[in-house]
Amino acid sequence: MNAGNQEFKLDAAEAIGQIAVALPGATGIFRRLKLDYCCGGQISLQQAAADKGLDVQTILAELATLQRSDATPQFASAAELIDHILLRFHEVHRAQLPELIAMAKRVEAVHRDHPETPAGLAALLVEIEGELLEHMQKEEQVLFPMLKSGGNPFVVHPIGMMRSEHVEHGANLDKLAALTHDMTPPADACTTWRALYAGLRQLADDLVSHIHLENNVLFPQFEAAATGLGCGPGGCACSGA
Repeated sequence: MNAGNQEFKLDAAEAIGQIAVALPGATGIFRRLKLDYCCGGQISLQQAAADKGLDVQTILAELATLQRSDATPQFASAAELIDHILLRFHEVHRAQLPELIAMAKRVEAVHRDHPETPAGLAALLVEIEGELLEHMQKEEQVLFPMLKSGGNPFVVHPIGMMRSEHVEHGANLDKLAALTHDMTPPADACTTWRALYAGLRQLADDLVSHIHLENNVLFPQFEAAATGLGCGPGGCACSGA
């Protein structure tokens, strides 16, 4: 979905429901502003804002902050890469999951009788959120400060734990895909349902990119230094990866 974010051009003339689906995270802004993107999603953002007496340019500026790029910038140091991970992924995951949980609860409640309703999705997302928050806290409080200080011979142990938890995160993404037909909404899905699945696709894309940067770019250089073993881009023998 990240690639879609790059291609999607924000336009006040676009239907608010279309924006909600094309730009994951927009639903949270619309709900806060009490803009009906679901049942009333066929009208333009310009009209929806005017009806509420809101400044559409201010809304567009806030929506623009949700647009993301898949491009991976180059970093002069591990510390710069860590700061990028914190800003681009840790903060983003913390913002993504509460909105996804709220939408999943709504879809499960409103469409409880639909044969394709993802029963249990909200509960799974709550579980994912709890595990991810705990994981990121370990990185922020223990591993990343250790890496920023240059690492040490024992750094392979917390890195190994993070790699193991990354595997668990991947298993959770498999559960999400199985529960949501690979995050594909039914043909008659409402705007909220379609926006939910678009947001789930973005969460999955972001989490995979997040894990890739840590497993294949950040961790190997410290594992190599700590063990004296050569580490390739796919992982290190010392980590069991």
